[in-house]
Amino acid sequence: MKQMLLLIVCSILSVPLSAQSINGAWESTSVSDTGETLKQVLIFADGYYAATTYTPETGAFLMTSGGSYTLDGHNLTQTLEFDTQNPEHVGTTMRQEVKLSDTKLSMSDGLQLTRIDDGAPGALQGAWLMSGRVRDGNMQERDTSGPRKTMKILSGTRFQWIAYNTDTKQFMGTGGGTYTTVDGKYTERIQFFSRDNSRVGNSLQFDYELKDGHWHHQGLSSKGDPLHEIWSLRN
Repeated sequence: MKQMLLLIVCSILSVPLSAQSINGAWESTSVSDTGETLKQVLIFADGYYAATTYTPETGAFLMTSGGSYTLDGHNLTQTLEFDTQNPEHVGTTMRQEVKLSDTKLSMSDGLQLTRIDDGAPGALQGAWLMSGRVRDGNMQERDTSGPRKTMKILSGTRFQWIAYNTDTKQFMGTGGGTYTTVDGKYTERIQFFSRDNSRVGNSLQFDYELKDGHWHHQGLSSKGDPLHEIWSLRN
């Protein structure tokens, strides 16, 4: 029996980091110099990520950054596509060592995060680019290979959209929070919105459908305007 237990323990300890997935949402909390609670949420989805800091009590947006990433063993490599705090860093690559378990993510820069979800149960987990709109019944395609992008990145329970331009390093806006997908209904609950704090706390419900790998998103915008957006997964 002791030999069997030893073999089980050794087997668990020998599982490589690469066998664990960083996909999903992670969070940490801290306190600002003025005593405000700050929350940082990171979403990793199939080679792309977004990191955002906001004040949960008020929904005040503070900063966001993100882009693409690779994880090789303990080495996390991140290439920035947007960075509100240091836009001059867009296009640069940074590397750091990470320690990953089922519930904790530790980074060599000192950030300690707790897992929110592992990519489940959301039916729309992934990194998506807006690739078109339908207006008056007419399809208007959008080139996703250009520098101006609107990305929506989703874990199993969290979402964030970001509008930015990788050439000019311009950031146009972001918002995010939690979401659910139930019976063809996609519901967002806004926890931060860079353009208008008054939107925080609102819930928005849309019809959604996956057609040939594309996400069709229909309903009313936060301003009450009708919309029909089409999103495509990033390669």
